[in-house]
Amino acid sequence: MGLKSTLHNLKEKYKGQKMAPAFNALHTFLYLPNEVTQGGTHIKAADDLKRTMNTVILSLVPCLIFGMFNAGYQHYRAIDIANGIVREVSLFGNFITWDNLILGAITVLPLVIVSYAVGLAVEFLFAVIKGHEVEEGYLVTGMLVPLIVPIDIPLWMLAVAVIFGVVIGKEVFGGTGMNILNPALTIRAFLFFAYPTWMSGDKVWVHGAVERTGTSEAISGETILGSYAQNQDIIYSLSEMFYGFIPGSVGETSKLLIILGALILIFTKIGSWRIILSTILGALFMGAIFNLVIGSELIGESSKFYGLMSVPYWQHLLIGSILFGAVFMATDPVSASQTNKGKWIYGFLIGFISIMIRVFNPAYPEGVFLAILLMNVFAPTIDHYVVKANVKNRLNRLKIKTA
Repeated sequence: MGLKSTLHNLKEKYKGQKMAPAFNALHTFLYLPNEVTQGGTHIKAADDLKRTMNTVILSLVPCLIFGMFNAGYQHYRAIDIANGIVREVSLFGNFITWDNLILGAITVLPLVIVSYAVGLAVEFLFAVIKGHEVEEGYLVTGMLVPLIVPIDIPLWMLAVAVIFGVVIGKEVFGGTGMNILNPALTIRAFLFFAYPTWMSGDKVWVHGAVERTGTSEAISGETILGSYAQNQDIIYSLSEMFYGFIPGSVGETSKLLIILGALILIFTKIGSWRIILSTILGALFMGAIFNLVIGSELIGESSKFYGLMSVPYWQHLLIGSILFGAVFMATDPVSASQTNKGKWIYGFLIGFISIMIRVFNPAYPEGVFLAILLMNVFAPTIDHYVVKANVKNRLNRLKIKTA
């Protein structure tokens, strides 16, 4: 008896019972549903929730694979620097290598496995308790979470954060489609406030560096944002920042692949180009304001804010995770603004606030996730006033016509 027949028999056996949602979820994940609608008129379209989630995951896979290579590259690069060896990055020389991929996979894949295993377990548990179908919303969240956390985060911390994010960030609101906060960012926010020393980004990750080199110098060295916050010289070129040969969270480093993901989401009409563009414009606007402040010499080099204020406004897009957040987080169709005008306001404020937090919080100079969560809360309010203004304008036009 094949797997399909076995699952179908189990589905029929447990139909109407407590464990039915769990078997139904496994069955529909592997095969198309065998139910057909009878009578009535139905919209015929291929863009169901599962296909939408799979498209987003597809756009994230290049960032995941690149992150694996980069994890291995940063490991060997830090060891070389500790031993006094400095090599320029070569794509097919010392970056795309089996050693980098294997080491990166050994480190990154456990994050992916824990994220999906724990998150889906919570989803299944709530589906069984509440007696509803298992929702596909966590398919994307489970992929996003490993891409936005430090590569060396302990797995038990990640598991605790995932449970908190799924339960508090989504299930208490009613599940997929009802949450007001982005679940992946809720998970990161929990890690940020519960375990701040692991989320500061002030060290370059090196796998087993102390045992291999016998020195702690191999794991010293801040990320680019940390270096700017300390007003230190940056050793990375603009091309390295753009292509992603820099330390950082797994999925945030390669701006080229993030742009590729953005094009996929925009072309498939899953991600809002208005939100992506307005977020970028908001970040550039806030960065330009800080550049003007530095140019007017209102703040001197002795200020703790000088380092990040002096970053050229356009360079903010090449460091940190603001571009990743704009493409894959801010565009969440559930927690983002729904009106077109609201999307412009929503995205612009995310970019604006992100750079503001980045500059004024030099201890943890990455504010995009806090900015997105804040605007998630205000997204319904933005839409409310946009709709209210539209209704008022239409009433005014009606009065003019009838006058």
